[in-house]
Amino acid sequence: MSRLIFFFFAILGLFFTAKAQETIKVGEFASLTGGNASFGQASHKGTLLAIEEINAAGGVLGKKFELITEDDQSQAGQPATIVQKLIAQDKVVAILGEVASSKSLEAAPICQQNKIPMISPASTNPKVTEIGDYIFRVCFIDPFQGTVMAKFALSKGWKRVALLTDVKQDYSVGLAEFFVKYFTSHGGEIVKEQKFSSGDKDFKPQLTSLKAAQPDAIFIPGYYGEAALIGKQARLLGIKATLMGGDGWIGDSLLKVAGKSLDGSYVSTHFFDQDPSPVVQTFVKKYRARYPGETPDDMAALGYDSAMILAAAMQRAGTTESAALRDAIAATKNHAGITGSITLDEKRNASKSAIILTIENGAFKFEQSVAP
Repeated sequence: MSRLIFFFFAILGLFFTAKAQETIKVGEFASLTGGNASFGQASHKGTLLAIEEINAAGGVLGKKFELITEDDQSQAGQPATIVQKLIAQDKVVAILGEVASSKSLEAAPICQQNKIPMISPASTNPKVTEIGDYIFRVCFIDPFQGTVMAKFALSKGWKRVALLTDVKQDYSVGLAEFFVKYFTSHGGEIVKEQKFSSGDKDFKPQLTSLKAAQPDAIFIPGYYGEAALIGKQARLLGIKATLMGGDGWIGDSLLKVAGKSLDGSYVSTHFFDQDPSPVVQTFVKKYRARYPGETPDDMAALGYDSAMILAAAMQRAGTTESAALRDAIAATKNHAGITGSITLDEKRNASKSAIILTIENGAFKFEQSVAP
C-alpha cells in the first residue's frame, strides 16, 4: 500500500510540475492603489493588453504568458517585499515595473541579486539602471527630459525660472537637477527654489515665496496629484508665470482636478493619443475596445511597450534562461514601439524622442517633438 501511495504522489507531483511548465510566469508590480494609482493602473492596463495579444497569437516559445500582478499601494517598502515574493515563491522569469523611480530603485537590487531581468516602463531617474546589468527601461531618462524642458524654456525667452521640487520623490529631485544644470549653464537664472513633499495639500507658502521672485516660469517636476493642486493655488494667488512639468504630470486626474487652472502650461512626455501615426491610432483603438470609455495615456503605452520588448527578446533568445534573456533584452534595437522606435543603449536606457504638450481649455495639445 505504501508503495502505491508513494507512486500516486510521485505521479501527482509530475502532473503539477508539467502544468507549471505550460506557462511562462512574468511578474508585475505597480501602484494600483494609493497616491500614484493613476500611473499604476494605466501601466498595468497597457501591460495586460500586450500580454493578452501575445497569448492570443500563440504566446512565446510555444507557451503562453502568465502575468502575476501585485499592488505596491504606492508605498515605500512594498516593492521589495513584492519582488522577493514574485521571485522566490512565484518563480517568475522576468519582472515588469515600476512607473515611479523610487519604487524601481527599491526593487531593482533584488532583481539584480537574483539575476532576474526587470524592465521599468517609466522610471526616468538615471540611478535605476545603474543598479546592474539585469535592469532595463523603455523610457527616456531625466538628463534628457530635464535638458529638453530647459532648452524649451530658453527658446521661449524665459531667462528667470523658479523651481518647486518634491523632495520625497527621486524622480522629482533628479529632473530638477538636470533642468538646473542645463538652464544655468546656458544663460538662465534660477531665481528661487522651494520644496514640498508627496501628499501635501497646501502649497500657498511656497507659491507666495516664488511669486515674490517674479519668475518668467515655474518648473514643477512632480506628480499629477500635487501638480493639479499647485496649479489651482497658483492661479488663486494671482501667479501669471508659465508652469512647466515633466511626464509625472500625466495622470487621468490632473485636468479633472485642475480644470482650466493649468491652461498655458507645458509638459514633457512620451506619448500622445492624438498623434496621427497609424501605430499610435491602432493602439488607441485596441485600448478603447479593451477598456471601453477610456483613452490610453503615456503610462499605458509604456506598459504595453515593456511587455512587447520582453516577449520579442524572449523569442530571439529562444529560452527563458536568465543570462540569455538578459542579453537579448540588452540587444533591443529599433523596436517599433507605441512610444516610438526604441533602442536600448549600453546603459540599458531607451534612446528615443520626447513630446512636449501644452494645455488649452483644460485639454492637452501637441506642441512639438524633440529628438535625443
